[in-house]
Amino acid sequence: MTSKFVLKLYVTGQTPRTERAIQNLRRICEQNLGSQYQLFVIDVLEQPHLAEQERILATPTLIKELPPPVRRIIGDLSDTLKVLQGLDLPIHPSGTGGTHE
Repeated sequence: MTSKFVLKLYVTGQTPRTERAIQNLRRICEQNLGSQYQLFVIDVLEQPHLAEQERILATPTLIKELPPPVRRIIGDLSDTLKVLQGLDLPIHPSGTGGTHE
């Protein structure tokens, strides 16, 4: 299977919440997708037109563009189970515990 996930994470500036969302998402992707993903981080302060096009109302917002269907997840992505469900990834019983801080 060579289909890559294409993910866009919309954030607002370089804040602790932004950094937490990026770290959480990278960890989840590395553990569950390996190298089968592309992540684009878009700062709505620097590129407001992109946020407007996607109708981003809150940040951080993650949009999974590929593979279909398109999915949106809002928040700092600290809930691994919610992120896995939102990305339509299989949930492994042993891999989801102990990630909450």
